[in-house]
Amino acid sequence: MATRQRQRFVYGHLAWVLGSLLVLALLDALTLELFFVVSLIGFLVTVELVAPRAVSPRWRRRLWVLVAVGLAGFAYVVVKRILEILPPGLV
Repeated sequence: MATRQRQRFVYGHLAWVLGSLLVLALLDALTLELFFVVSLIGFLVTVELVAPRAVSPRWRRRLWVLVAVGLAGFAYVVVKRILEILPPGLV
């Protein structure tokens, strides 16, 4: 049962990443930061969609490390964008 959930998670996230890569390329908006943010959103959605109701398997508990790293990367992207928007003398 856990193997099937793990496969659904991997296939779902892979489909999200490839789909977002295709859509961003078609919209000519493909940047590394935007791809990272869209992939992180897909990762978080996929984590919640395959969440079991009663018992959390060991492989799923380890995903929270990746979630924390992803959120730290997202915070870095947001701070970087804010610093780009602010006037040069303010920072």
